[in-house]
Amino acid sequence: MIPEHTDAALASLDPDLVARLRFVLEADALKLVLRRNSITDGSRRENTGEHSWYLALMALVLAPYSREPIDVGRVIEMLLVHDIVEIDAGDTFAYDTEAAAHKEELEQCAADRLFAMVPGEDGSRLRARWDEFEASATPEARFAHALDRLAPLLLNHANRGELWAEYGITADRVFALNGRIADGSPPLWAAARALLDDAMAQGWFPGPPT
Repeated sequence: MIPEHTDAALASLDPDLVARLRFVLEADALKLVLRRNSITDGSRRENTGEHSWYLALMALVLAPYSREPIDVGRVIEMLLVHDIVEIDAGDTFAYDTEAAAHKEELEQCAADRLFAMVPGEDGSRLRARWDEFEASATPEARFAHALDRLAPLLLNHANRGELWAEYGITADRVFALNGRIADGSPPLWAAARALLDDAMAQGWFPGPPT
């Protein structure tokens, strides 16, 4: 929500510019959406604004490991907007099957509202990137999904499986969820497997080894 005094101060400017500034101010709310995993030092939970930035940086650094040739700029655009719907819909925990049943409807409504705030072709392009990510049918989207899965795995391993233990997430569920990393990058899936195998060896998953 944009403060009334800020909105009033912008009111005399070019309407196109005002609309774009309203959108970027609205997007700041992503910093208020807390995810389940902690940052690497375990001191606090990560927020969705940080998550989106982190993935964009990962795309720049890890692009050579994509399974297919990709437009890195397109991937970065996708990653910067892929979770913007959480401003309205909130973060859905990847292992919460009950919440996942309502996720698509909530996020589609959020996308309709938020991307409409950006005027003209730019708003349409950002919405198209969000739709592309959701469909996961292009090389860029598959690589973006690989990064979206790898990032929390890296953080969870850094925190010695804290999240897996807290929510009772067994190794078989983690392997099943993260297997799609291979669709975007076999080398990144190999890295993920190394982390998961180590976590199993360390006993960081609840329940017996699978």
